[in-house]
Amino acid sequence: MLLRVTDRGLWCEPADCYIDPWAPVERAVITHAHGDHLRWGCDAYLVAEPGLGVTRQRLGAIADRARGVPYGAPNTVNGVTFSFHPAGHILGSAQVRVEHRGEVWVVSGDYKIDPDPTCEPWEPVRCHTFVTECTFGLPIYRWPAPEVVTAEINSWWRANADAGRASMLYGYALGKAQRLLAGLDPEIGPILTHGAVETMTARYRDAGIALPPTTYATLDHRDPTWSRALVLAPPGVDGTPWARRFGTAAAAFASGWMQVRGARRRRGVDRGFVVSDHVDWPQLLTAIAATGAERVLPTHGFTGPVVRWLREQGYDAEALPTRFEGEQDDRAVDETPDTTTLSADASSSAP
Repeated sequence: MLLRVTDRGLWCEPADCYIDPWAPVERAVITHAHGDHLRWGCDAYLVAEPGLGVTRQRLGAIADRARGVPYGAPNTVNGVTFSFHPAGHILGSAQVRVEHRGEVWVVSGDYKIDPDPTCEPWEPVRCHTFVTECTFGLPIYRWPAPEVVTAEINSWWRANADAGRASMLYGYALGKAQRLLAGLDPEIGPILTHGAVETMTARYRDAGIALPPTTYATLDHRDPTWSRALVLAPPGVDGTPWARRFGTAAAAFASGWMQVRGARRRRGVDRGFVVSDHVDWPQLLTAIAATGAERVLPTHGFTGPVVRWLREQGYDAEALPTRFEGEQDDRAVDETPDTTTLSADASSSAP
């Protein structure tokens, strides 16, 4: 096979490099900068150019090991041609196209089809074998229109502001927070950010992404307008002294898991907004069909049900093992409260 799973991850033997390796390797091709795809300690990283800023932010002390190439630009190593194509997941997220001796694989990384002003839109890439995430790979997952959810969030914020309560909106600091921010109405009140969110938001601004103004809410920062503020923060700060200083703030969590009955209760928040940076069930099927792939390898999620459905439709399908299982609804392990860089023993997640 052109790509196969080893104890370090998905390996391309002819080029001797790994796509989203699970452990430090000599050469890593990275789909995007979330911690379950970008592992610390590799000798060299190749990423899509728009994601170079957030990748280097996450790598910290070894940031200079990352190199960016434009979407669509071919890179050939030992006769294997790699190219990046937009995945629509977060800034700089990419599908990796791998071609060798006429055989073409596409590794999706994480992706979504919904429009998002904070990153390049997903594009279909024709291939023989498609490695697809299926984080939400069940028919129950069907996302509402993004503009509908954006209106709901602004309405919730406005009602809280009119009642004199701050609005605490939890979303992963890289990708989700910036997507939420892009839809906020700054006329309602000030937008405050946790440090992890503010750091990544700065990288988005550096990349030319237009976002409403924000204020970094440091531990000693105080502002009389807080009662009308919306506070963007990673889920991991819920219940911490940083979050408690906003008093009786209304709290909401933005995630695809909020579509499931009981998920909001388990999170302990007042509201749940269905916002995901992954494909839902209809989008998953649309994407698979658009690739024209005869062989589909689901990974990261509900692989069993997806494999069964694909086989019933006549596809050659089997689950691709992975060490990580993507976005979780019961923990916030990608964006820790006090750091936005990876380390050798950092936890990981996919928002």
